[in-house]
Amino acid sequence: MIRFSVVTITYNASGVVGRTLDSVLCQTYSGIEHLIIDGASTDGTIAIAEEYKQRSDASSNGHKVIICSEPDKGIYDAMNKGLTQCSGDYVVFMNAGDTFPSADTLQQIVSRCQLSEMGTDCRPGVLYGNTDIVDGEGRFLYPRRLQPPKTLTWRSFKSGMLVCHQAFYARTDIAKNIHYDTQYKFSADVDWCIRVMHETERMELPLCNIGIVVANYTEEGTTTKNHRASLRERFRVMRHHYGLLTTLAMHAWFVIRGIVK
Repeated sequence: MIRFSVVTITYNASGVVGRTLDSVLCQTYSGIEHLIIDGASTDGTIAIAEEYKQRSDASSNGHKVIICSEPDKGIYDAMNKGLTQCSGDYVVFMNAGDTFPSADTLQQIVSRCQLSEMGTDCRPGVLYGNTDIVDGEGRFLYPRRLQPPKTLTWRSFKSGMLVCHQAFYARTDIAKNIHYDTQYKFSADVDWCIRVMHETERMELPLCNIGIVVANYTEEGTTTKNHRASLRERFRVMRHHYGLLTTLAMHAWFVIRGIVK
């Protein structure tokens, strides 16, 4: 059976983490390892996680829940801790507030990509799908503006982060060797996805477009200061991977089309 490592990063997230945990708990697919990597929360997040683990352990869903709570150096440091501990065939980051859109999302991913019919060495390096944006209560707002292309490569992100981080499933044997670069404070996920796809191409592995919505992502209110810092950092990431001239040209196109976000 294909196993998924779902990694949830939390810090004082008691107001939103419950729906994420419930979303994993109700997955009908049994091959799930759920790692909750917490940054030493003080607001009750851990109590919610422990209660969730008890419910999961008492159920017949076959899921394995692991909770780790200790201080970290930020979200990307915590994600690296999750990568170190995960043992599934594929890893996806589903953070506090984000959810799977249906109880059979993971089962559909396995079926649509025909993963059970493939040998271990030839399985896709990346599985990817669509994302819907939800509000702070988990209610649908609209489909994510940037949509995954039919065919994805590491070069695709020249046009922006076309696949949401929560809709990006990396083969764990690849992901474990590509940690998040913690020099980035806002865009290490973009850099990581590009590097994972680059390694997938080097290994001559396919990338599988799942073709359905596989994640609900919570809309965030970002301050102008952080928004601008994020854009500057993303420029650095793109310049590193695609070169200065290409990055300048693409950002000019972003401005013209009015799609910088």
